[in-house]
Amino acid sequence: MRTRPCWIEIRTRALEENFAFLKGLAPADAELMVILKSDAYGHSLEICAPALASAGVKWIAVTSLEEGITARGLCPDVRVMVIGGVVPGQGTELVKHNLTAVVWEPAQLEDIAAAARAAGVGPSSLPVHVEIDTGMSRQGVGVEGLKAVLAHFAPDSPLRLEGVMTHLYAADETDGAATQAQLGRMQEALEHVEAAGLYPDWLNVGQSAALLSGASKEIMDLAARHGMKPMIRPGLALYGLTPRFEPGNGEQPAGATQAGTQLEPVLAWKTEVISLREIAAGDVVGYNGTFVATEPMRLALLTVGYADGLFRNLGNRFSLLVRGQHAPLVGRISMDHAVIDVTEIPEVAAGDEVVIIGSQGGESITAYDHADMAWTIPWEVLTRISSRIQRIRV
Repeated sequence: MRTRPCWIEIRTRALEENFAFLKGLAPADAELMVILKSDAYGHSLEICAPALASAGVKWIAVTSLEEGITARGLCPDVRVMVIGGVVPGQGTELVKHNLTAVVWEPAQLEDIAAAARAAGVGPSSLPVHVEIDTGMSRQGVGVEGLKAVLAHFAPDSPLRLEGVMTHLYAADETDGAATQAQLGRMQEALEHVEAAGLYPDWLNVGQSAALLSGASKEIMDLAARHGMKPMIRPGLALYGLTPRFEPGNGEQPAGATQAGTQLEPVLAWKTEVISLREIAAGDVVGYNGTFVATEPMRLALLTVGYADGLFRNLGNRFSLLVRGQHAPLVGRISMDHAVIDVTEIPEVAAGDEVVIIGSQGGESITAYDHADMAWTIPWEVLTRISSRIQRIRV
């Protein structure tokens, strides 16, 4: 059966080459943990995880226990971290599937430890990473609550403190002030960890922006002071998009400039023209008549709408590519359809490929283009693409 003509193409070769570039950009002693959460930023965990494992990735991170179980089935020999944390009641499945938890609450540790004991795990055998809240106030334990968390790593506990992590909330700010303050708080937290007689292996800090900005060197220095190995977690850059650094008029980090020329987009989003029609001056297009033709026009109907992830507010404000040319979206975008103006591209026919994100005939549309027009960020553009759209490895 032929499926609805709206699909995503995933270039795994570009994904592998992006990883190789980022690995080369990182300090020699740093490990990269690739971020495959939210179904690999909408790119398909099922496609991306095995491709990266074949490319030499040793660690992957996902959001939830459910994603972790899927990732474990896809990559039996790769370390899988549940970076979004686990909730009490998930310890048994975590241990069963050999997943590594990020924790920051005593209740999380109690649940995992109980599950580990029930499974016969020996003392100090089950690795976990403790997240420190260094200023983002999202997840993680503050220095004031760290003692209660560290108490769960007693010698007779099955838990082992393998890593300490945090999330840098402003690594894309060129002055680096927020990052410096966060690393200072991490230094304080590590002193408390050592005072408790614990010496974790990994300092798990930093995302794509930290790697491209050069902050990875400061992370390396902090790790070295405490006899730890640094781990950096690239996400957006892995998929071929370079984080933007603010302020935009400031000098961009050398790593970001290099990435802009080296990284390749992994995802292309496409649909087809399914029918065409001629309309007269005065005819309206779409719900509520937000577009009224001022002259005769030729319109093409597409099988893509806001239920697929195309922002509804792009109607009358954005264009897509057909036959290598930009064709404006006209009228409001519907749940399952959109309309483009092909009056100036008379050769367009039913069945023609239309590019929503990607390249065609020397022209390109990026996730940043969508984000800029929809007043959002490329992370949202990519992750809101509907799961009903088939992802195809190319």
